Amino acid sequence: MKMSDLQNLTLDNIGTWPLPVKAVAIGLVCGAIIGAGYWYVSKPQFAILAEAEQLEVTKMEALSFKQKKAANLEALKQQMADMEESFGDMLRRLPDKTEVAALLVDISQQGLGAGLEFELFRPGSEQPAEFYAELPIQIRVVGNYHEFGQFISGVSDLPRIVTNHNIKITAKGDQLVMDTTAKTYRYLDEDELEE
Repeated sequence: MKMSDLQNLTLDNIGTWPLPVKAVAIGLVCGAIIGAGYWYVSKPQFAILAEAEQLEVTKMEALSFKQKKAANLEALKQQMADMEESFGDMLRRLPDKTEVAALLVDISQQGLGAGLEFELFRPGSEQPAEFYAELPIQIRVVGNYHEFGQFISGVSDLPRIVTNHNIKITAKGDQLVMDTTAKTYRYLDEDELEE
């Protein structure tokens, strides 16, 4: 095969081309078809496959999380039941309207029982919250450090919830003065919640 034979090759006489030239031409055409097939068919499929693999990882993580929750379902149900019981106990510890006056008496009795002298015992106005009302009580008592401790301990042992805030102790002669805001909480009934 000579170079001049290669120059005489045209698409009109493909059948008469020498065998090596036909093989090269067929290889180029096949390569072009395979390249076009990869570029236009396979490459987009690889992108779709990568998205599907990422989605699979995300779904497997979600499944693993849900499987762990399902495995702990009984423990979570028990924990929820315990929390509801505890919440019920807490609600029972909140006085209703009729019990607030008795609770105020209990708080003052704790102070007197500890040997404190009351200079101020002033209940404030109720401040409603989500499902309860907060009743602040300004208290100023005179006594010694141990009597203050006995009073605070006695108030914390009451069957109703009472918290002490802004405790301030100052000296007054040979005695101490404690200023505090005791807060008690009252459960709001359905009629009060509607208001």
